[in-house]
Amino acid sequence: MKTLRALFEHQLKDLYSAEDQLLKILPIMAESTNDKNLENTFRDHLEETKDHKKRLIIISKHLHFQLGGKTCKAMQGLIKETKSFLEEQTSENVKNAGLIAEAQRIEHYEIAGYWAVCSYAEELGLDSQAEILKQTLEEEKRTDENLKKIAQNRINNKAKS
Repeated sequence: MKTLRALFEHQLKDLYSAEDQLLKILPIMAESTNDKNLENTFRDHLEETKDHKKRLIIISKHLHFQLGGKTCKAMQGLIKETKSFLEEQTSENVKNAGLIAEAQRIEHYEIAGYWAVCSYAEELGLDSQAEILKQTLEEEKRTDENLKKIAQNRINNKAKS
């Protein structure tokens, strides 16, 4: 990669792979919790993730490049950690708290990635693509905030005992 445009496309491919992988783990996370609010948050984010993937496809078509062919190794690792956590013997309350921690790690990775591509799009003068990416970035931030509120409002307290 020798240009910001090449880096931008590389990062979009990484995010596309990350979103694709996330589509597979979110239903497992939703099924693994006994907390309805947390389950709904995972299911809502699953629907948003489908939209995130569609937006990346729209951007790639508009800019005439293919998204496939790259595997996001960071997301692979985050999902591996999530699956490993789910294999642990925990109480339901501790499992819920741990699921939130795993989900927030994933969200923070996505937030960092989308922040970067938004910045690159702006620098490259790709204003309409930057706006699309900002929409996804805001949804990722909102999901992270929702997870934080669920944890602070009751899940973490329940996991203490």
